[in-house]
Order: sequence, then structure tokens, then C-alpha cells
Amino acid sequence: MGNRSICNSTDLPFKESRDLLIVVYSFIFAIGLPANCLTAFVTLVQICKKNITAIYLFGLSLCNIMYLSTLPLWIIYVQNDHYWTMGKLSCRVTSYIFFCNIYISILLLCCISIDHYKAVVRALESRGKCFRSQRTATIVTVAFFSITAAIYCPVFFNTSIQEKNTNTCFETPLNNNLALYNISRFFVGFLVPLGVLLFTNYRIFQSIKTSCSLNPDQKAKVRNVAIAIISVFVLCFAPYHFVLLVRAIIFFRHQDQVCTFEKNIYTTSVIFLCFSTAKSIADPFIYVLAGENVRREMYRTCRVCGLHSSDESH
Repeated sequence: MGNRSICNSTDLPFKESRDLLIVVYSFIFAIGLPANCLTAFVTLVQICKKNITAIYLFGLSLCNIMYLSTLPLWIIYVQNDHYWTMGKLSCRVTSYIFFCNIYISILLLCCISIDHYKAVVRALESRGKCFRSQRTATIVTVAFFSITAAIYCPVFFNTSIQEKNTNTCFETPLNNNLALYNISRFFVGFLVPLGVLLFTNYRIFQSIKTSCSLNPDQKAKVRNVAIAIISVFVLCFAPYHFVLLVRAIIFFRHQDQVCTFEKNIYTTSVIFLCFSTAKSIADPFIYVLAGENVRREMYRTCRVCGLHSSDESH
């Protein structure tokens, strides 16, 4: 086996993706923050009306809001040519929020799919049972937030994740620990949830085809939600996780080519990272708008806000 080529963060072609990252992050922040704030408010109203799925959607919105609030820091970082000037603690906190955001979102999307599966496929069995209750949904959401937050605590003290004596922020070249970490993220954090989503939504599609209790509009609504969840999950998370896997494989199988490969794949990796970030604006427009009650509540909220603004102008 050949010697591993020595590579460090300063070798990466940061400037190739500079303009793209600034434009994408700025756009996502400008659109995503107000959209998720509106979503959080509307889903909170739905929670008060005993809507179970709204609890998962509310958690998803809060997760997005936390991540979107860190985007200005990432924009400044990219503008400074990947030179972090805001202190090591802020770097660790923003990176911690980024990692948690991805996997809390993935888990909550699984919760939404499982909830729809229970409501549609096992409608009679789930009726009145404790696993379809607001209390259960709240416990599951809080548990997923807590578990993910605990898993990513090493971000704060593991030197293999963040280089010492560097001005970059979490752009550490691959090492043994990071490569193994990326493999586990692919299989546990992406592939297993993907299997859950494919199984539950396949059963949902089968069920609505033969259902006599759902009218065509209700079937279309259920189908649209299922398609939206799968599409956004695959488009936003699959490219990013496949790059993690490929980088780890190259690290272990072609050690003498690691540095060259890291340089060549960096810009592609950044583009796929943008896909994962874009889910912050996809969530409110796809998941929430797919629900008729939530859509009606959003329209009512916007109308009230519009009337209020009009009254103030007079």
C-alpha cells in the first residue's frame, strides 16, 4: 500500500466556489428565515388544534431557524476566503448546529412518514392508540433533538474533527477518524432513514390505490406529501452523503492519491453541500403547504398581517 499524500486545508481550491456559496447562502437566508418563522407560527397554531404531524413540522421549522441564523457567519467566512475571524467557540457552535440540523431534519422526516403510514395504512389499528398522540410525538421529537445533540458533542473537543492552529472552520482534511465517521454517517445517518422512507411511502402508495374511504382529493394530498418527502430527502441529502462515502473509500483504498482527490472533488462537494442547505427553504413550501389545513391557516395569517400593515399605513 502506498504512502498517504500529505494534504492540509490550505491546499483546497476555496476560490472556485466562493461566489456560488455567497449567492446561495444569501438567497437561502433571505427566503428561508421568514418562511420558516411563518411555518413555525402556523404549525404551532395547528398543534393547539391537536394536529399530531404539526409537532414534527414545528420541530423541523425550529431546526431550520437555528441553522439559518448561522448562515451570515458562514457568508462572512467565505467572503474572507475561508478565514475564520470570529473566535474558535463561534466556529464550533455554528458547525455543531450545522451537523445537528442535517440529522435532526432526517429523523423528523422519518417521523412524518411513519406518522402518515400509521394514519393511512394502519388507520383502524392506530385509531385511539398512544403511538399516534401529541404526547408521543412531542416525546419523540424532544428525544431526537437530545440524542442528536449528544452524538455531535465531540465537535467541541475532538481535535481530529477540527484542526488546531488553523484559521479554517471545520474543513479538516480526511484522517482515519474522520473517514470512519463519514462512513457511519452514510450508513446510519442516511441509508437507514432512506430505507424507512422508502418502505413507509411505498406502503402508503399501495394503500391509497385500493382505499375506498379516501376521495380523489384526499388521495392526491397523501400522494403529494409522500412524493415531496422522498424527493427532497433524496435531492438534498443523497449527493452530500455519497460524497462523504466516496471520500472515505478513496482515503482507505488509494492513500497515495488522497490529496489530489480532495482537491478535485472539493468544488463538487461544496455544490452538494448547497443542496443540503437548500432543504431549509424546501421544508416550509413543500411539507407544510401540502396540508390543506396548514395552507388555509397560512393564507389567513398572511391576510391578517397584510390588513394590519395596510391599517398602519393609513
